[in-house]
Amino acid sequence: MADRVIFMGWNRPVVGREKQAMQLFQKATAYYSKLKTEGKIESFESVFLMPHGGDLNGFTLIRGDANKLAAFHDEPTAVELRMEASYCLEGYGVITGITGEAITNRFPQWLKLIGS
Repeated sequence: MADRVIFMGWNRPVVGREKQAMQLFQKATAYYSKLKTEGKIESFESVFLMPHGGDLNGFTLIRGDANKLAAFHDEPTAVELRMEASYCLEGYGVITGITGEAITNRFPQWLKLIGS
């Protein structure tokens, strides 16, 4: 089971680059589908958020094994997609994280830190 994630969030397309942003989304979705089929990632999900006045309006969450996600992060296609996203999406950012059992495994460290 996947215990690592890559979170890619954005605000909205840069004005004048809306078509490029849509094409990028389609390219990225096809690429992530291919990686899932190849077993390089466990899953991915994209979410478009409803208007709420904030600056996070969409994200893609990719789940997988730590080593496989590290390899994915450095693949040339993934790098190119991130570069293009930075160009055509306002507020684009990438954050890695843990989930599932990895969170449970961190509790002893946390308890040691807080003295319990």
